[in-house]
Formats: sequence, structure tokens, C-alpha cells
Amino acid sequence: MARVRSICTVVAVLLGFAVVPAQAAPTLLSQGRPAVASSIENGGTPASAAVDGDAGTRWSSEWSAPQWLRVDLGAPSTLSRVELDWEGAYATAFEIQVSADGSAWQPVRSVTGATGGRQGYDVTGTGRYVRVHATQRANGYGVSLWEFRVFGTQGGAVPGSGVHVTGSQGDWQLTVDGQPWVVKGLTWGPPAADAARYMPELKSMGVNTLRTWGTDASTRPLLDAAASHGLRVINGFWMQPGGGPGSGGCVNYVTDTQYKADTLGQIRQWVTTYKDHSGVLMWNVGNESILGLQNCYSGTELENQRVAYARYLNEAARAIHAIDTSHPVTNTDAWTGAWVYLKAYTPDLDLYSVNSYGNVCQVRQDWISGGYTKPYILTEAGPAGEWEVPDDANGVPAEPTDVQKRDGYTQAWNCITGHTGVSFGGTLFHYGTEYDFGAVWFNLTPAGKKRLSFYAVQRAFGGATPANTPPVISAMNVPQTVAAGAPLTIDVAAADPNGDAIAWSAAFNSKYIDNSGALAATPVQVSGNRLTVTAPDRLGVWKVYVLAEDGRGNIGIETRSVRVVAPQPSGVNVAQGRATTASSYQQAGDGAPFPPSNVVDGGGSSRWATDWADPQWLRVDLGAVTTFQHVQLVWEGAFGRAYEIQVSDDGNGWRPVHGTTTGNGGVDSIDVTATARYVRLHATQRGTGFGYPLYEFGVYRR
Repeated sequence: MARVRSICTVVAVLLGFAVVPAQAAPTLLSQGRPAVASSIENGGTPASAAVDGDAGTRWSSEWSAPQWLRVDLGAPSTLSRVELDWEGAYATAFEIQVSADGSAWQPVRSVTGATGGRQGYDVTGTGRYVRVHATQRANGYGVSLWEFRVFGTQGGAVPGSGVHVTGSQGDWQLTVDGQPWVVKGLTWGPPAADAARYMPELKSMGVNTLRTWGTDASTRPLLDAAASHGLRVINGFWMQPGGGPGSGGCVNYVTDTQYKADTLGQIRQWVTTYKDHSGVLMWNVGNESILGLQNCYSGTELENQRVAYARYLNEAARAIHAIDTSHPVTNTDAWTGAWVYLKAYTPDLDLYSVNSYGNVCQVRQDWISGGYTKPYILTEAGPAGEWEVPDDANGVPAEPTDVQKRDGYTQAWNCITGHTGVSFGGTLFHYGTEYDFGAVWFNLTPAGKKRLSFYAVQRAFGGATPANTPPVISAMNVPQTVAAGAPLTIDVAAADPNGDAIAWSAAFNSKYIDNSGALAATPVQVSGNRLTVTAPDRLGVWKVYVLAEDGRGNIGIETRSVRVVAPQPSGVNVAQGRATTASSYQQAGDGAPFPPSNVVDGGGSSRWATDWADPQWLRVDLGAVTTFQHVQLVWEGAFGRAYEIQVSDDGNGWRPVHGTTTGNGGVDSIDVTATARYVRLHATQRGTGFGYPLYEFGVYRR
């Protein structure tokens, strides 16, 4: 008797059905994957909301057509079904499309006459990227999806996918999904959340890569926006003491196991989070730390720290490779000498990186002389920096002109790309909208205005041909010194290549006085090629900036230094060289002592400085009863808010001849007629938390 093998077989025979082997149900591939869109209506309706599995969040577009939403499945996948949960603003006509690379698209379903709500379609297709491309809206709004679900089965990575360093010694190549990739990049400055608004401009420049110094939860919008425009990101991880000379943070890489463990944990976390994102180009661990360690250590200990840091970098590289086999790992320093340590102690890096400005054209020879066996990229470059230019007549770094900066970017790019088979290109410094001392020195778009250097980079990268370019300032002349508060004349020569009218403005910066980066606008009078501004009241070397705008989003900027000195009052300084006494003076500290006699030495560079307390006084003995008509106080950065000028015939009984409660520092020029032997400054309220430092206390007889 035949044996019944299973109840299922019996039922199948009785019902006349063929038995089909069981198959695994399709997997939901899209949930939680990176998503980008052609536009978003506002910050509360991002593309990611359509793949977050939450039916209460949504993506919505701007109110125009066409619009699209794209999801990166992370690997080539075989699709079986797509479901769309539309909000009230839906598409009546759209396509479901697939792509292997996010650029070339093939439709797997075309829909017209759609009615919104929940729609599902069985599809057949293969790709890593899937998008809904809406061409017709149902109403006057945009298009909006609660959820976009893609089902299917995911295969492994296809050969050649991902980012890899290929080739051999001196004949390397960086490839992205099997295609050569020359890094045409910029360092990234704006908030990641605003990235989408800047991508069209970057794309028009020919940029294909952006570089960051840190990677965390805020990074995703930058990756999403970059990927949606075909750009990639070099994702940085900050390590102490980052930033090279002068940077803070002095971790001990020999002994501080907790710092190293914590940092490695963060690196693992964010590599795991973003390793499948199509916006990632590579991982960059650390920035200028081998050079920067000299600010923390010296001698044998410095060498030990550099070796320990390089070995720790190798741990980080191995940890990243264990998580992500599809993206290279590099490390940046500001000194090719750091590569000696990487060569000896960090073999698991895929390539090296360097920040170089004035010496960028020396990098190639340094690589050859060092006998290195890894390719490299340039991760910062531009015009010569503050630390590598000669000083001007006022003893401060002479900032390159706009034209010199333009040429600096072109030279840097030509030098770095000239090392074929070894250099993979670079990310030039800097794409940002900051507007301060450093931004004017380096930014391509300070305050959002395009400079000559912006267009130089655009030409180097093969970007769009510009319709309009900035005014070119060919000359700027200022006097070496100017009296505080006096008119300052600036002679300029400029022309606009497109014949646009030039609008002039001016600003001052006090970096070389108090390390401030801010630019303070100042009123300017324009008479032909001569600009006139009022000099600051505070003594010291200032930077004065002239700005030429064409009304079309372009700007030319030039800057020179000017030393603000105390005005020379008329008459004879009857206080010079006379005996002085004071309530207190600083006898210790950098530059001390600061005795009261310094204010009557006529030098203008030495000063009296008091204890940091109220009140304080300084007295000068004119030697005999004297009539005078003017008093000049030349303050240092700290100053008196409230004070009196007092006189006395005997040094005991004092009578006031001038007083203020609104002092603001700088130079106080006081016209006052008095007759006395003793003159005293009696200060009762400080303008800062410091004391009352004075360069000069002049008493003038006219």
C-alpha cells in the first residue's frame, strides 16, 4: 500500500493543486535607509520621514512639479513590491524607478490617474536605489508621503562597488563604484542642516567632494543632500590636539586609555551608522595632531606621544575596516613630516592626507624624498596663511591680495593634481559664509558673496562658465600710521569686468590688539578713487578692509594694516619726565613691572597698570605751580569708566577740574584750563574686569 507522506500532499491531490515549495516572504528593505528628495516643504517634513516606519510623520515637497523621493537600499537588491501611503497632497501621475548608481534610472512601474491613499504595486527590477518620481500633482500643494515602502531581497555588494584605492606603487587610483574619482572638493562650513540649499551652487562649481572635521548625529542631512546631487563626503573624526599649532586639548596617548577607548567607541558608532550611506567617500581620523602635539610635549616625551598617537590611529583604521570594507581610511596632518610616523606605525591606513597652503607645491617632492608607499589627498589648501607670509611695515602678517588669493587656489590645484598616479586631488579651504578675520582671508563666499577665488576654483574643477564675476581691486594704499579718531584716507583702484557699478563699504578689525576676529563696519565717504573713514580711538595695529560689491552677489575685498597712534596735542607736555606716584602698580606678571613713571616717559609704548580694584589714582608733580590747558589720557585695552582729573597746590587738598562716568577707553583728549603744581587722575569705576592701564598721562601748556 502506498504510504501517504504528508497531509499537505493528500489535500493537494484531493484538490487537484500542484505543490509549490515554500519561499521566504519579501523583506521590507527601505525602512530606516538613507532617503533624499528633490525638495522639502519645511524642516518638519524631511525625506527621512517617509521611510521611518512612523505613520504619523511624512515627507512633503515644495509646491511644484516634478518632485521625487529616493531611498538608498544600501546594496543591489531584487525588488518585488512597492507601497505608497499618500497624504492629502498626492501625485496623480508618477513612476517607480530603480538605479544601480543613483544617476541613471529605469522605470519599473508607470502610474497615471492615481487617486491617492494607500497604493501598492508588484514590480520586477534590480537596483540599489529606488525612487518615486512624481510628474503631476492632485492639487495646488506639493506631493506628500506618510510612508514609502520597498520590498524585495537584498544581495551582496556587486564587484567593484564602494570606494576603493586600486593600483600599485606610483600608479594608484581612487574608484567609486568601479569608476575613477578625482577628488574635486571643498572643506565644508555651513550647518549640516542647511546643506540642501548649497548643493546646487557646489554642483555648478564642479565640486564632487566635501570634507568635514567631525561626524555625529547631525551629519545625516549633509550626507543626504550631497548624495542627492552626486557628491560625496570625507567624514572626519576630531582628535586632540586637533588643528595644529595653538590648538587646545593635550591628551596623553601613552597613558590615557579611557580617552582612547571613548574616542574609538564614537568612531565605531558613527561608522556603523553611516557606512551604507551613498554620500560617504571615506573616513578621516584626526586633523593636524602629530604636529599639534608639540604644543603639549617636548623632547623625548613628544616623540613618545607621536609614536603612541600613530599606533592609536592604526587601531582606529583597523576598527573601521572591520565595520566597513567599502570606504578607505585616511589621516590628516599639516606637516608631511607626520607621514614618517604613519609609514612606521600606521600601516592600515589606505592613504595619507595633508593640509598645506604656502608649501603645497613642495608636497610632491616630500612624498618622493620620504619613500612613501601610499597615495595621498590634499585636505586643505588655498592662499598662503597668516603663519607663512612676511610681516608688513607695522609688524603684522601681510595678507595676500584678492588677486594673489585667486592665483593661490589655482596654483595649489595644479600642483596637487600634477602628481598623477599618487595624488587623488583635494578639498580646498574653505566653503563657508562666515564673515570675520579668518573668513575674509580664506572663505570663497564670506557673508554669502562670491569672490575671485570662488571662480578660480570653479574654473579649476571644470564647473559652469560664470555669467558675472567680481570687481577687481588692483591697488589699495593707506598711511602707515594715523592718529586716533582722525580721518583715514584710503586710495583704491578697481574695475568691474562686467561694467557693473561698484558699491564701496569699509570695516575695521582689532585681531592684533585683542585677538578679536570680528569685523566692525564703519561709515565711509567716497570721492572717486578715495575713501575716507574715521580711525578707531584705540591705539595699536588695526586691519582696515575695503569691500567692493557689484550688486550681483559678487565682492572684492582688500585689507591693509594701519597703526593707530595717539594724536599729538599742541603745546608743551609739562608732565613729561616729572615725578609720579600711584595708589598701586603691578609688580609681577608678563612684562611687569608697570610703574607710574611709565606714563610720563614720552615713549607711548610703556604703561602704568594698577591692581584690579577700585578706586585707583595716579599723581604727577609738575615741580612748580603751572598753568595748563589740556590733558591727554592714552588708555590700554582696559580703561576707566568713571574718573576725575583733580589738581592741588600742595598734594593734599584736591579740587576736580574734569569728570566723566561714561569713559570708553582709547584716547581721552580733555580741554581744561587750570593752575596747580600737582595733577591727579582719580578713577572710581573700571571699564573692564582688569585695572586702569595708561600708556600716557600728558599735561599740556599751550
